[in-house]
Amino acid sequence: MTAAPSIVWFRDDLRVGDHPALHAAVERGEPIVAVYVLDEESRGIRPLGGAARWWLHHSLASLADDLHERGVRLVLRRGAAAAAIRTLVDEVGAGAVFWNRRYGGAEREIDAHLKSGLSDAGLEVRSFGASLLFEPWTIRTGSGTPFSVFTPFWKACLAAEEPRHPLPAPSELDGYGGPDGRGGPAGDDLDDWDLLPTRPDWAGGLRETWEPGERAAHRRLRAFLADDLGDYATARDRLDREATSRLSPRLRWGELSPHQVWHATRDRAAGTEGARKFLAEVGWREFAWHVLFHFPDLATRNWREEFDAFPWPRLHPTALTAWERGRTGVPVVDAAMRELWHTGSMHNRARMISASFLTKNLLIDWRRGEQWFWDTLVDADHASNPFGWQWVAGSGADAAPYFRVFNPELQRAKFDPDDRYVGRWLPELDSDGYPEPIVDLKETRAAALAAYEQVKAAK
Repeated sequence: MTAAPSIVWFRDDLRVGDHPALHAAVERGEPIVAVYVLDEESRGIRPLGGAARWWLHHSLASLADDLHERGVRLVLRRGAAAAAIRTLVDEVGAGAVFWNRRYGGAEREIDAHLKSGLSDAGLEVRSFGASLLFEPWTIRTGSGTPFSVFTPFWKACLAAEEPRHPLPAPSELDGYGGPDGRGGPAGDDLDDWDLLPTRPDWAGGLRETWEPGERAAHRRLRAFLADDLGDYATARDRLDREATSRLSPRLRWGELSPHQVWHATRDRAAGTEGARKFLAEVGWREFAWHVLFHFPDLATRNWREEFDAFPWPRLHPTALTAWERGRTGVPVVDAAMRELWHTGSMHNRARMISASFLTKNLLIDWRRGEQWFWDTLVDADHASNPFGWQWVAGSGADAAPYFRVFNPELQRAKFDPDDRYVGRWLPELDSDGYPEPIVDLKETRAAALAAYEQVKAAK
């Protein structure tokens, strides 16, 4: 009798280590079909931005190599995910389908319906927690409601059961059809997906800055932890220092799991102030995903309903374009936006400064900025990106008070005192070609605070 293979559906978990769905397929003992579905058709699925598509291409290529070395070919399919998985089930006569959970509203709906339908058809269907340390339904306030403030949320997480230890990467896999997939299901050629920019090819800075893939992710984690996080707690905010982890795209694409990061940090620097602060930053990512789980419209709706009364002025496209292109005449903001355009990333402190300038000095709706970051960040995800924008704008969970308007000149003086960061990204700063500020910081701050009075009145 022909074996009924196990399908492992890869999503935002592009790794072989600490992969519970892959681990379950190995334990089941039947041949494995590994598949990734590029879903740009299902209702509610947000299309990836350009920088994210670039990363996805290279991360998938790396995953395919890692799986091939172990005996499995990665099958690529494109289309509505549920239909693609059902088709694959029929093609191979699968007996089981395994995946790691997703937490966005549209993704959860797709997964739930698919799981129900396949289970009714007699298949073994199981999902696993792999991208969060704590499942969103397990961390609650004393009254049983979701947390809306980070500090008590993180205290509850730290008081919960220790996150599980990472699962080892399998050294060998039994691939359905063999490692080259002969006799197995057909799949797309990755190059045919056109994930890489060509006309023009604007990804030179991304290639210069990043090496996607699981192996590179582990090298970066080891390098970051090499000095036991000595001055991380104080240096992480400095724009002119390389003190941040630069692990966010690794976590976003699942090249690393948070469990791997958690335990590697504990093993290397347990008890240090740097480890405590870094793990709290991992916790901030958790908090964003927990908020999204309970509020799926985080990218489009104000989390605080009273913020619907905020009187966003009519958009001035020239001001938005100046911000996007780093031509506002405010050096630290422009440097941040140039860094983003070149590298597909931005220092976290710079993200807060540039977001505050857009929403509070230019009075442009936070959703405009969130969409630009979605298009240009390699680490843009469904939770952290809109969560961060709403936090700065004042409309989100545990948000910065609206009257906290980041003064970009004071931020520059404090976190880039020698202009090393600004100078790197704005070589024309001292030339006649650099523009004058497009707004007056003091006047626009006052205008933002005046507008906020309408939100206060709406409470």
